[in-house]
Amino acid sequence: MAEDYSLDYLVIGGGPAGLQAGYFLERAGRNYVIVESGESPGTFFTEYPRHRQLISINKVHTGSDDPELNLRTDWNSLLSEENAPLFTEYTPRYFPAADDYVRYLADFADTHGLAVRFGTRIVEVTKPDDFLARDQHGNTYRAKRVIVATGVTRPNIPEIDGVEHAEPYTEVSVDPADFTGQRVLIIGRGNSAFETADNLIENASVIHVAGSGSLKLAWQTHFVGHLRAVNNNFLDTYQLKSQNAVLDGRILGIRRDGDGLVVRVSFERVDEVVKEIRYDRVILATGFRFDASLFASECRPELIIDDRFPAQNSFWESTNVPGLHFAGTITQVLDFKKSTNGFIHGFRYGVRALHRILEHREHGVAWPVRALAATPEATTDAVIERVNRTSALWQLFGFLGDAVLLGPDGPRYAEEVPVAYLHEAADGGAFGDVESYLTITLEYGEDHDRINPFDVTAGRVSQQDTAGLDGRYLHPVVRHFRAGELLAEHHITENLENEWDGEQVHRAPLREFLRDRLTVPAGA
Repeated sequence: MAEDYSLDYLVIGGGPAGLQAGYFLERAGRNYVIVESGESPGTFFTEYPRHRQLISINKVHTGSDDPELNLRTDWNSLLSEENAPLFTEYTPRYFPAADDYVRYLADFADTHGLAVRFGTRIVEVTKPDDFLARDQHGNTYRAKRVIVATGVTRPNIPEIDGVEHAEPYTEVSVDPADFTGQRVLIIGRGNSAFETADNLIENASVIHVAGSGSLKLAWQTHFVGHLRAVNNNFLDTYQLKSQNAVLDGRILGIRRDGDGLVVRVSFERVDEVVKEIRYDRVILATGFRFDASLFASECRPELIIDDRFPAQNSFWESTNVPGLHFAGTITQVLDFKKSTNGFIHGFRYGVRALHRILEHREHGVAWPVRALAATPEATTDAVIERVNRTSALWQLFGFLGDAVLLGPDGPRYAEEVPVAYLHEAADGGAFGDVESYLTITLEYGEDHDRINPFDVTAGRVSQQDTAGLDGRYLHPVVRHFRAGELLAEHHITENLENEWDGEQVHRAPLREFLRDRLTVPAGA
């Protein structure tokens, strides 16, 4: 018999983002439920990645017993005040198996008593007043707010003439023996494409990986969604001329010709030369997109970036559907290909920030702050202590920032605020009476992705340079704003060990900067 539920929050999706949201809702005592279409948390990870190795790092032996610091190299654990369970307890593998993560998510949900309904797939969401969701069994869920944590579940199929002749990454065989002696084209140049290519190296006779634009390598761009070293063994076989190749160009069409396929490729490096190449198999590894089909027209979120992701404001709310929020990999629109909202080690902090914003906006709970003594010394100590330990600012670099709120009640310190939201909220009263504010972020320097770290002829800033403005590596940046307007900026010099506590190089220059900023008169 169908049932009706009345909720404050409906969380759609029981993967890492949905469980992370559920954890904070559970601790806050909110009326919520998580619905998950599979029979256990993290159904996505029971199938993907297809070759069953994650590229999210899992460093067990860090040399530190500081749980906050260790989260910098633990990209899989979810956040909890109990610091348990931690994924590092499940496997010592640096690149762990996907099946281990499925076990971890199930234990996390069970340990914290999260309200998850498994085997529950939402088939329609309407909004007559509150949101009204219906599952496949006819049960209905009336909720004031919805947090969508479904990830990207629909294959992204490019508009290529004859694309139906290609085999999607989601369905193609992962048994290399099935490709023995065959010529294979893989369309796409992300990690799934190169993961697939590496799997076929020993069996396929020829492998081509094709895509438009320059190939982006994560070790250089610092964006972990670009091609990772663990998946780029294929590049050696190309550069060392082992019958494989990376094609820089667009695929114009695929047609069947006898027992094989003929593919038209427009090459970009040679003035749009078009060449027809024969293959036995063509594989599509072109990513995924958000599925908005379950939302009725009155509450269907606007989509952006080639309609792949829902458009969102600075606090992860749909730009056209109030009360509809997002968590997880679909929040990457806010820092697309720049920071880490698209990955567990980034969005876990985004979910915590979203929870704090909702607690304030919907339940009147103030963002947690602590008072500081009104001296440059006290603020310097607070900033240095945080940048030396924080995992949130480290992982969501340039996106999340700590804030020193300056007002009539003296300096107050707030942690892990989305910088874009802070600019909007500080002037709007969300943080009390604020005359101006400092942001503290960790950021890479300008043009950092153009520096080859292995080229010793490309100079780097000295670690004794107190200015720090030319630092390329991740380093702290302190900025002073009033109503979103930048008043002043200070860079703390980069450091090999990421320890910014040197008196002459780090503390003294920061202290002098803060001395000037803490005495700026109102309105100046």
